[in-house]
Amino acid sequence: MIEKAFSTPEEITESYTGIGQKKATRPMLKQLILGILSGAFVAIAAQGSNVAIHSITSFSLSRILSGALFSTGLILVLIAGGELFTGNTLMVIAYIKKKITFSSLVRSWSFVYIGNFIGAMIIVLLINASGQLEISDGMLGGFTIAVATKKVMLPFSNAFILGILCNWLVCLAVWMASGAQDITGKILAVFFPIWLFVTSGFEHSIANMYYIPAGIIAKSNPHWVDQAIMHGVTYEQIANLNWQTFIINNLIPVTLGNLLGGAVFVGLTYLVAYGKNETK
Repeated sequence: MIEKAFSTPEEITESYTGIGQKKATRPMLKQLILGILSGAFVAIAAQGSNVAIHSITSFSLSRILSGALFSTGLILVLIAGGELFTGNTLMVIAYIKKKITFSSLVRSWSFVYIGNFIGAMIIVLLINASGQLEISDGMLGGFTIAVATKKVMLPFSNAFILGILCNWLVCLAVWMASGAQDITGKILAVFFPIWLFVTSGFEHSIANMYYIPAGIIAKSNPHWVDQAIMHGVTYEQIANLNWQTFIINNLIPVTLGNLLGGAVFVGLTYLVAYGKNETK
């Protein structure tokens, strides 16, 4: 008898009832710890992609390479183990099917989100202390500042829509990986959608917990600020890079977009399309 290589969309939809229930009932401390790990995994992937592309002048080539490397973050989350807020928006399926309460859903999202931020900030601080941003005579530090500056310059509506598009792809990656029956299938299911979202320039709230704080801290180095100017930002724009603009201009709209993209465009859509007939 030939073993199935992957689950059908109907089977994946049904499985997410149990997946969401399991995630929501996991002890809060474990959710926080797994959230920290995932935030760190994504941050390491973000930093690695920055290192790879900081001196590439071709915009298209840099995006393609960045996306290929960044996919490592979600691969680590799904295979090594972790909890990522963006992927966990699919827990809405278990809520709609009345397997978990709204309070348990929000509580789980909150603990994981906080854990993701802590994990990302640990990597921000370690990278800053490591001296790695001095790579290429500080060009990496300048690139880090420039990336963060451009992200906080996005209009609220743009950041929100880019967040929707991002997590639509991220949750499709998680969705397909959950249907794969072996580790190779899971890696391939994750790699291409994540590669596509990064190459497209969409916005991921957890990745931005690395990209923007790293830039905020790096801007304290005048040499790196000078290097950032070479990447297309001005001193005035860099001056507007701070914790307030990080939260208001980027984190809030991108998080809301990520929530809508995952919960509605993937979770709710597939529940309506493939859920059992009793699901209203």
